[in-house]
Amino acid sequence: MSEIERSANQKTPDPIPVQLTDQIFCEPFVDTVADSMIQISDTVEISAVVAGDGIHRILNQVTECHTGDVYIFNGNVPHRYYAASENARPRVITLRWNASTCFSGDIADPNSPGFCYGVFKDRSPISYSMLNSSALKAVTELYAEMQAEAEKRELSWEQAISSRLSLLLIMLARYINMAETDHEERPKEWLTVSMAAREIIDRYSESDLTLESVSASLYISKSQLSRVFQKVMGVSFSEYVRNVRINMACRLLKDTELTNEEIIGRCGLKDVPSFYRIFNTVTGMTPFQYRSLYHSNSSENAVILSDISETLQFGNLQRLQDLLLSALDRGISAELILEEGLLPGINSIGKKFKNNEVYVPEVLVAARSMNSALNTLRPYLANGEASPKGTVCIGTVQGDLHDIGKNLVRIMMESKGLKVIDLGTDVSPERFVSAAIENGCQAICCSALLTSTMGVMEDVVHEAERRGVRHKIKIIIGGAPISEEFCREIGADIYTPDAASAADAAIACCAELNSR
Repeated sequence: MSEIERSANQKTPDPIPVQLTDQIFCEPFVDTVADSMIQISDTVEISAVVAGDGIHRILNQVTECHTGDVYIFNGNVPHRYYAASENARPRVITLRWNASTCFSGDIADPNSPGFCYGVFKDRSPISYSMLNSSALKAVTELYAEMQAEAEKRELSWEQAISSRLSLLLIMLARYINMAETDHEERPKEWLTVSMAAREIIDRYSESDLTLESVSASLYISKSQLSRVFQKVMGVSFSEYVRNVRINMACRLLKDTELTNEEIIGRCGLKDVPSFYRIFNTVTGMTPFQYRSLYHSNSSENAVILSDISETLQFGNLQRLQDLLLSALDRGISAELILEEGLLPGINSIGKKFKNNEVYVPEVLVAARSMNSALNTLRPYLANGEASPKGTVCIGTVQGDLHDIGKNLVRIMMESKGLKVIDLGTDVSPERFVSAAIENGCQAICCSALLTSTMGVMEDVVHEAERRGVRHKIKIIIGGAPISEEFCREIGADIYTPDAASAADAAIACCAELNSR
């Protein structure tokens, strides 16, 4: 099970005021990378080393810990204590609670500066203090009193615990002055990263959330934020943003009936293909499969969609048709059949072909099955629309006879509602541009599988310029030897690495040009 699934399945603490533990850590330190997700919430933990010495890993940073060290965490910050050696074992007392259970108003609000009496400076989810012997004695006494109240549960025991917890937090707030401790560098790094993490969580839905914009808001350089973020979190800035967005997508899939497109918009993600790819990388399943974990009435539908995907890959046309009709009869939308059944199947074949796990015959059989399935679904996908979303022409460039990749792109584009003029293979620049003009195309899509034919793509760009239509026709290129850098060099508009992204790029181009 993935970290995202564990987070989604994780239960909130019992609604009693606090959970108390007292433990001597004997496990030797093992250098493993901790989960680096910070979840801002009303869950709070006080962790105090009351005896001994050891090792404390917080996020991806490892430091020594000593008697008197007190850490306060907001929102399940990953951390763990270890024994440094046979003779160095820390005894740690831990209090964990939900602020909304114990307090009210600003004290219970994680977004308020007064949250938990202000122990979290500058909205950082990690605070640190080094106590002297008398302060540490007071902490252990309050801990013992709360433990006794929790065990006896006499009259008004919850209020008694809450009052002692308030005293503890007020005392710690007075001690938390990180600049005067021996751990000045560590809290500064924590503060920088936690402020960046908080801004990511606040702005994850914004498409302009970048390392540059966050570093500017914190008044530090991009390189400094990138370096410190990797050091403290154990993941890069971009990986953390990705994980936050997918984590939020998981919540929406679990708790709402929003479509994938709506979830993509709310989570600041790019498009459906990249969403599926990233979601699968992080969780090991498709969005539909994840949603099915929490909606039991979807389990049978998930089985049918999985069967559709597998049957498509094996090219069993009759069984595929039966499954499509069965899915439609069950009320599964054609769009969902396409997104969760057909597209994962054809994408899987494409990936296997790229990895030399299947060969040309298998790809052709799967492509034929995809075409047949689209013909079955087309009346249901149309939704009464009288005209396509746009028109594009596609072909393999002059001197190149490869057409498997081009055919897959055409299938993807047609499934997205585009009208596709397929020019075939060995297409000259003049023919590309003439076809685009004659058919009112918004985009020309050029495929090349040979390095010797790549240069023809630049000729297509020049031909469009010569014919005076370059300003109103986008040129999309792709193929095994093509790259983003090559796209820029020849003056084309868009490079796409796979069929799904090519279809989405074409849809976006048509929408842009039609809106002018």
